[in-house]
Amino acid sequence: MLDIVTENSVAILRMNNPPVNALSRELITRLKTAFLEMEKKGAVKAVIITGAGRVFCAGADIKELAAIKTRKDGEAFAKSGQEMMDMIENFNIPVIAAVNGACIGGGNELAMACHLRIAAENAWFSQPEINLGIIPGFGGTQRLPRLIGKGRAVEMILTGSKLTAREALTIGLLNKIVPGERLMAEAKRIAAEIAMKGKLAIRSGLQAIYGREREDKLFGRLCETEDKETGIRAFLEKKKGGQ
Repeated sequence: MLDIVTENSVAILRMNNPPVNALSRELITRLKTAFLEMEKKGAVKAVIITGAGRVFCAGADIKELAAIKTRKDGEAFAKSGQEMMDMIENFNIPVIAAVNGACIGGGNELAMACHLRIAAENAWFSQPEINLGIIPGFGGTQRLPRLIGKGRAVEMILTGSKLTAREALTIGLLNKIVPGERLMAEAKRIAAEIAMKGKLAIRSGLQAIYGREREDKLFGRLCETEDKETGIRAFLEKKKGGQ
């Protein structure tokens, strides 16, 4: 259901829940467990999330949704998904969504929780929950406006309309699109580039960007690190050598 491999300090999490990689309760639990374990081990420097087959993720499991009949159960289901998304967004290591195909509902919410989003040219995106008489419940009503603006988010959520990869790139939902055959290679390239940077600086950058700690305090703390001394020294030596 969740295949995990590690290559050169980059963890690749591939959702494998046929036929459409639905975010079932079990898959949500496995994703949570995977991130908890990576946090404990501390050896991973970047994470890539993708889907098996032609679909990135088609969202929550419809059968599980159909079985929810009470407000209490609905809130518990949404909370479970939100906890997993928050865990990803608050992860101190960069998480890249490599969107290989349809990215629907909870799948789009998962991609938005990641720090970077790269998609294949044939990928498409939607929040179609309105067609089921519900709304996004895994944080989509909050993350989507932050990424693409309130007006576009309202349109996307209230109409359930689809976006092509090109449209998603144009409005800021994606960082980059590439031909499908190059998707994983590009995701790995970016992950490897990030993994080469100082781990403390990467963590501090994420904390500052997402408002988890003040920028000035993080900057000051980094000024006492060996990474900062090494980086400045290397830069000055390179500049001197070039003159």
